[in-house]
Amino acid sequence: MKSVKSTANGTAAVEAYLARVPEPARTTLEKVRATIRAAAPKDAEECISYGMPAFRYKGALVGYAAFKEHCSFFPMSASLLDDFADDVKTYRTAKGTLQFARDKPLPAGLVKNMVKARVVQNQAKAIAKQK
Repeated sequence: MKSVKSTANGTAAVEAYLARVPEPARTTLEKVRATIRAAAPKDAEECISYGMPAFRYKGALVGYAAFKEHCSFFPMSASLLDDFADDVKTYRTAKGTLQFARDKPLPAGLVKNMVKARVVQNQAKAIAKQK
């Protein structure tokens, strides 16, 4: 399994965030985090962005967070939820967020596919900037 690049500050900040999240949401988010780490490139970085755990790879990649009534996955792309409309139709969505139960993580395959799609988007943006 590949390992996501982590800075001491990024990992520590994410660990501190997760330590404050009550169960069952903490375990749910830890599973989502592990899935993201497995799907993200080796040189992706964990961080806190907008007050939530996130990953960066050639820019913002994805984020996730716990709230009082739900957990959320943030693909950080306006079009990605539309691209995965059939896959996310059983979940509540809002602008830029996919909400799911505090006690049930998103399916690993869905998270992996969304992360990989974001990687492709960010790589394309990086190439376009170089031109």
